[in-house]
Amino acid sequence: MAAFKAAYKDDFASKVVAMAYEVADPTVDSQVVNLKASAPDALLIAGTPKFAAQAPRKMSEMGWKPLTVVNFVSASIGSTFVPVGLDKVIGVVTAGFQKDASDPKWKDDAGMKQFLDFFQKYLPGADISDQNYVFGYQQGMILEQLLKQSGNDLSRENIAKQTKSLKDFVLPTVLPGIKVNTTATSNQAYTQMQMQRWNGKSWEQFGEVMKAD
Repeated sequence: MAAFKAAYKDDFASKVVAMAYEVADPTVDSQVVNLKASAPDALLIAGTPKFAAQAPRKMSEMGWKPLTVVNFVSASIGSTFVPVGLDKVIGVVTAGFQKDASDPKWKDDAGMKQFLDFFQKYLPGADISDQNYVFGYQQGMILEQLLKQSGNDLSRENIAKQTKSLKDFVLPTVLPGIKVNTTATSNQAYTQMQMQRWNGKSWEQFGEVMKAD
């Protein structure tokens, strides 16, 4: 909400309609119905997978098809789209920085093959559609890189220094063009994202890789 207010300033009240939900709510159907009544050009769904799946399902039932944007947290094929129906969310847009293990477009990708081998060995029976597994896998690789850069000096001071000294580090499970770069003023690992649109079978990336700055 703060980002929309910063972008629209005095026009915020006339440009944006927002509906909140509580995690204890059984559904967000009523919020979707109320949002449709305001006839927006676009709808941003910012929530966790359970509710992010409920919203497009209700939209499909009503035949409502605005430009739909889903936040990164819920842009999961297995957790969000499959429960709705892959054909019912065609055109949904999101921004991401890592490959989705459920996306068939990466079946021959070397980085994802490596991840899947790791997953099957150490996480048998776990839900492959949970993107947190890919994220955690990547965090492990970042830690490995930090230790390599630290060399024989594993002091707190040097490790802290290395967290701000990652340069163009490419992880095998991130989207093409995404690199990890940290600076003396920021040790945030991911500062780039790629827009992508669901075509019914997989994500189609489009546009340039966007940077936080």
